[in-house]
Amino acid sequence: MASGRVDLDGNPIKPITICMIGAGGFIGSHLCEKLMNETPHRVLAVDVYNDKIKQLLEPSGSGELSWADRIQFHRLNIKNDSRLEGLIKMADLTINLAAICTPADYNTRPLDTIYSNFIDALPVVKYCSENSKRLIHFSTCEVYGKTIGCFLPKDSPLRQDPAYYVLKEDASPCIFGPIEKQRWSYACAKQLIERLIYAEGAENGLEFTIVRPFNWIGPRMDFIPGIDGPSEGVPRVLACFSNNLLRREPLKLVDGGQSQRTFIYIKDAIEAVLLMIENPARANGQIFNVGNPNNEVTVRQLAEMMTQVYSKVSGESSIETPSVDVSSKEFYGEGYDDSDKRIPDMTIINRQLGWNPKTSLWDLLESTLTYQHRTYAEAIKKAISKPVAS
Repeated sequence: MASGRVDLDGNPIKPITICMIGAGGFIGSHLCEKLMNETPHRVLAVDVYNDKIKQLLEPSGSGELSWADRIQFHRLNIKNDSRLEGLIKMADLTINLAAICTPADYNTRPLDTIYSNFIDALPVVKYCSENSKRLIHFSTCEVYGKTIGCFLPKDSPLRQDPAYYVLKEDASPCIFGPIEKQRWSYACAKQLIERLIYAEGAENGLEFTIVRPFNWIGPRMDFIPGIDGPSEGVPRVLACFSNNLLRREPLKLVDGGQSQRTFIYIKDAIEAVLLMIENPARANGQIFNVGNPNNEVTVRQLAEMMTQVYSKVSGESSIETPSVDVSSKEFYGEGYDDSDKRIPDMTIINRQLGWNPKTSLWDLLESTLTYQHRTYAEAIKKAISKPVAS
């Protein structure tokens, strides 16, 4: 751990206590590792599960874990646990990562999605505001919904104008589909909690930062169905494609895989979050896009790249039919809708924190798929080879 660390303005960084809600998830586990390895800060890790941070919680007996007294795990569900306010009071900063954020759930569990992302977040905002505690709240790039460009005629040259598809925190409108398209339940709930946090800042002086992640990718992301998650579950796109590759099945391209996305390596993104934590004067009152506009591909192109990369890291040849097209109705059910493009404008985070992403799409896929293969390949082979009862 580095000593004598200073912030972007040259001021010494003082150790703080962070209440991290959702610390056991994908983002939380990487952020906890970063904080333990590189900073003097303490973490009150709040979650229902701790599988992804067990390596930080279990003493090795070798004396290597110098952070053993700086991270405490608190197993609780923020929905109904009276201990939450006490933990927020004990901390200088609260980071809220808790959410249902899997597209397959937006249609099938819209009520749970709305409650998880709006109702359950209300007490967190309230306790931070009432106790004058700083809040970093994780939102989503989905709050932007559809781009203005998608409403232009297909052959319009304006579709190529960045003004119609690059998403800016302080200028881009939030455009959702009709109410019957329940896929937007997540985005609406996330947008409303953003508006409430912003209002708490304006009316009651809450110190806040809102983070809008654009497809953060890396090891420990999501679950592999039937191996470390429900067998009937549908994870997000990278884990979904990983599962297909590990099982040597065609990758399913929803509606032809024409949607365009940008992807960023989790380690790049966590660097940005650490800058927010340690530079409150520059981060308070800000909404930050955190993505990599250089890593833009269609979902079909992502599938093709992942097939090539997995073949390289696994040593296995690609299957004869690497992908198949499926309709969104078939894959997600009635009421699914999608955004066409999600390209983040990076002006604000670059100006405030001097941050830019570094890792190329090929490199982040190679790192992630190497992890997926090492972690899951043998378990999936065993699962596939189990005899079926007659």
